[in-house]
Amino acid sequence: MTGAAGPEGRSPRRRRRLIRVAVIGLAALLLASLPWLWTTVAARGHLHDEADAPAADVVIVLGTAVAADRSQPGDRLTGRLETAAELVHSGRARVVLVSGDGGGTSGDEPTVMTAYLTERLGVDPRRVVADPYGLDTYDSCARARDVYGVERALVVTQSYHLSRAVTLCRHLGVDAEGVTARCTGCGPVLLVGKAARDYFASGKAAWDAVRRRPPAVSSPADPAVREALKG
Repeated sequence: MTGAAGPEGRSPRRRRRLIRVAVIGLAALLLASLPWLWTTVAARGHLHDEADAPAADVVIVLGTAVAADRSQPGDRLTGRLETAAELVHSGRARVVLVSGDGGGTSGDEPTVMTAYLTERLGVDPRRVVADPYGLDTYDSCARARDVYGVERALVVTQSYHLSRAVTLCRHLGVDAEGVTARCTGCGPVLLVGKAARDYFASGKAAWDAVRRRPPAVSSPADPAVREALKG
């Protein structure tokens, strides 16, 4: 009779199994990371600090949660609006397109954004256009191009979101340059959590881009941005 394999016989088999599991796990991780790599690589060379931002007629501010009182922007949204206002005041942008969810769970993002820009940050109301159907980043970019006729723009959002936003806008036909928004009150725990969330959101972004998903809300062409640029 042949005796049971001893520890020496089992050890090579166990190592082979572990190597096989490790290789499969690494392959799965690389596959899952492809959308994130796409957004990161495609945005390279198009991301700027506020001080180094190029000029463009339009700056797009992407919406996010408003404060608990539903009348003021939250910390992250405040940073985005402050950055956009500085771009206008410094002459690097002429019109602000605020794009967000007009029926968001935290409140009417574009209305709050418009009020804060014009009442608190001194931006001429004639220079602000609101899109209440920018329900996500993809929709904001698609509608900027298809509804408002924006061909070139600065896109303002926080660093963890910027590569995905710029990549989507460029994929959808907007010659976009990203500007990192201020983020007063954004601690390291929040930033790490948001970066992790954006890593997973890149999968949806890639899928939307591949199938060229239409925006959730379709609208006829709106000349508001063009009219604001004439002012």
